[in-house]
Amino acid sequence: MNEQQLHKVTSADGFVAALDQSGGSTPKALALYGVEESAYDGEEEMFDLIHAMRTRIMTSSAFDGTRVLGAILFEMTMDRQVEGHDTAAYLWEQKQVVPFLKVDKGLADEENSAQVMKPMPGLDELLARANEKGVFGTKMRSVIKMADPDGVKAVVDQQFEIGHQIVAAGLVPIIEPEVDIHSPEKAEAEELLRDAIAAHADQLGPDQKIMLKLTLPDADNFYADLIAHDNIVRVVALSGGYSRDEANARLARNNGMIASFSRALTEGLSAQQSDDQFDSTLDATIQSIFDASTS
Repeated sequence: MNEQQLHKVTSADGFVAALDQSGGSTPKALALYGVEESAYDGEEEMFDLIHAMRTRIMTSSAFDGTRVLGAILFEMTMDRQVEGHDTAAYLWEQKQVVPFLKVDKGLADEENSAQVMKPMPGLDELLARANEKGVFGTKMRSVIKMADPDGVKAVVDQQFEIGHQIVAAGLVPIIEPEVDIHSPEKAEAEELLRDAIAAHADQLGPDQKIMLKLTLPDADNFYADLIAHDNIVRVVALSGGYSRDEANARLARNNGMIASFSRALTEGLSAQQSDDQFDSTLDATIQSIFDASTS
């Protein structure tokens, strides 16, 4: 583990940019960016275009480590280059932004009102490659739809089981058990989730460090005890479908929680913008998310 990066993630002001849309969500991300499906033929061209979008964000003058603590990358982004550098190396060496890697393979079918993660064959090899590339941590996502104790338990148990594997590889896992913002039992599900996470976190050894990525809670400062936990490096928030303004407003009411937004980060960016327009829009977005993360 890179101690400089750990210190930055633990104590610096800022937020984590989520640049990790996968194959399933890439067409929607490109469409919001002004690139329709008719503009590309097949997956290879699609991934070239999403990498160009991410490169434009990462190389923008607005994007650097003064406000952006870290960035979560899709595996294919980690394996590509930005301005002649491996992406993770570019982020840290050129921008002082700590690199993370999305490692999950998507969601399994719903069971007990929750979706655990699909199996991850080859995870050890992927973690070894991430280490070689200079990646600091990982991210993996599950989804909770209702306040079903069995569903919540399955999600959290799996997240921590794989989290232990990631910690053993020398990386810091971001555990992301998302609670659906549209759930009619959102508050109750959050209560089950908080207790399940705390029970697992209390079993971690002193050198076992994790991060959490959680849906913005219905009750302000609901995750204060997790934020203060010795084994939890940082608690970051996903926007989860809230507009950026709504996500920022909710985040600002949760002390010690910082953003890790994806769609809310790229909202308003367009392939048709000039570089000046793009940089200006991104700068205003980053400032608003930074302000919400540090209020």
